[in-house]
Amino acid sequence: MNNDVKLIDYLRERHSTPVAQIKGPGPEAAELEEILASAVRVPDHGKLAPWRLVVYRGDVCVSLGETFLEIAVSQNPDMADAAKDAERARFTRAPVVVGVISTAAPHVKIPEWEQVLSAGAVCLNLLMACDARGYVANWRTEWISYDDKALAALGVKDGEKVAGFIHIGSSDFPVPDRPRPQLSDVVTYA
Repeated sequence: MNNDVKLIDYLRERHSTPVAQIKGPGPEAAELEEILASAVRVPDHGKLAPWRLVVYRGDVCVSLGETFLEIAVSQNPDMADAAKDAERARFTRAPVVVGVISTAAPHVKIPEWEQVLSAGAVCLNLLMACDARGYVANWRTEWISYDDKALAALGVKDGEKVAGFIHIGSSDFPVPDRPRPQLSDVVTYA
């Protein structure tokens, strides 16, 4: 977040940069550590930390792209070349991708739903922490979040779920705002 912008102004104007408009540079290791440290400061009933983070960058992203392509072609052998290129580039569109993996599980005191919400809060905090450091970010899931073979390649364990993949980098693309809900459509007073 730009130092000249107040938090309330940021929240009023918050938006995501399209992944196709994200480019380098991304945060270096020390800066990324600061972003991640901020991201995990979320509501977490019971102090369970019911999530974990996986950082994907560099050659591993290229390798994952080939894996995603192989899986996609096995399900759709007639894929167009442009679709194949999109699969290869899925994790190279931004210089850094952070997987937020929900480890929510039944607990004697903490409802699983609250644990899932905590993982979602990590995703939103990541977006805000990136902006605060001068980077753009986009929160995605896509088909790879629900495919067993892709999940295995991504290092997601049985019983875990992807809360989101946060694509992080830079952009000079002017992002137009999208329509937002009218408060009268989504708010009631009891």
